Amino acid sequence: MTMAAFRNINEGKVNFDEFYAKDDPRDYFKFLGRLDYIIPHLAQPIFDQIIRARAAQQDDPVTVLDLGSSYGVNGALMKYALDYDALRLRYTAPAFQSMSSDKLLELDRHFYRAWPKHEHLRVIGLDISDKAVRYAQACGAVDVGLAMDLETCDPRPQEEAIFEDVDLIVSTGCVGYISSKTFERLARVTTRRRPTWVVSFVIRLFPFDDIAETLARQGLVTEKLEGTTFVQRRFASIEEMEAAIRTVEGRGLDTRGHEAEGLYHAELYVSRPAEEVERNPLNKLVTVVSGANKPWTVGTNVLATFGDAARRRARRKHLTLAQPTKAS
Repeated sequence: MTMAAFRNINEGKVNFDEFYAKDDPRDYFKFLGRLDYIIPHLAQPIFDQIIRARAAQQDDPVTVLDLGSSYGVNGALMKYALDYDALRLRYTAPAFQSMSSDKLLELDRHFYRAWPKHEHLRVIGLDISDKAVRYAQACGAVDVGLAMDLETCDPRPQEEAIFEDVDLIVSTGCVGYISSKTFERLARVTTRRRPTWVVSFVIRLFPFDDIAETLARQGLVTEKLEGTTFVQRRFASIEEMEAAIRTVEGRGLDTRGHEAEGLYHAELYVSRPAEEVERNPLNKLVTVVSGANKPWTVGTNVLATFGDAARRRARRKHLTLAQPTKAS
């Protein structure tokens, strides 16, 4: 699927751009907190299991590249012995709302240093938001922060050297904002030493086929974890819900129990060399701690009560859009 097609789908989603352009992550957590954004929490144990499997194959530390890293949330959860709830409560705490970004950064540096750290892990954060990745690196949530758009340009020579050490590429929501072009560019600079594994949580709006084909050309076989989906967040409005239902059902997927409940759901894809897939298939590689089930009490989801009605309206709109226009 082309980026133009992805952009058309993204028009139905609420836009978060302004929250990625702040000097610190407080507004990001406040806004996404209202939508019960929990995919980093659900992804954390999956990443941990795959990082351990990768670490068992090498003596040097595992280097992880987090695509769409923003303020380093995934990086912090991978690097330190803390959970997503601790971050969510920290950045929405009333006592933190009036202080300057510089003061918050100073406190965050001490905060991360106080937590037990996974010493044999290194995290590179990549995002198009310069402010977000700069904050993530400065506070210690990631080890290296890179602000670039690999959809439109190649890494510079000095950046290529950073990518050469990458063992694992992860993402929790950027597929759909990036396409196979990003993975093509990454493949040129991340496979020189040994095969790089790829772990992708992809909301059900977007197919993964083109990216899987790109990774296959690099010698990677992609498995989808069957029978499990992972809640990303609640829809921000009935309009966003209807647009999602229309798109997902347009892909031939059933939205009952998923998007029709007022929630975005993501699927897990893991891409590894064929011999790894044969030796340790995905359903044995990972154990799902929580997926469709929410790990904490989620606020009242009023959109869930509109499930059947939203599906009917989405289908009517889909049929209207699909009607051929008459020649004038």
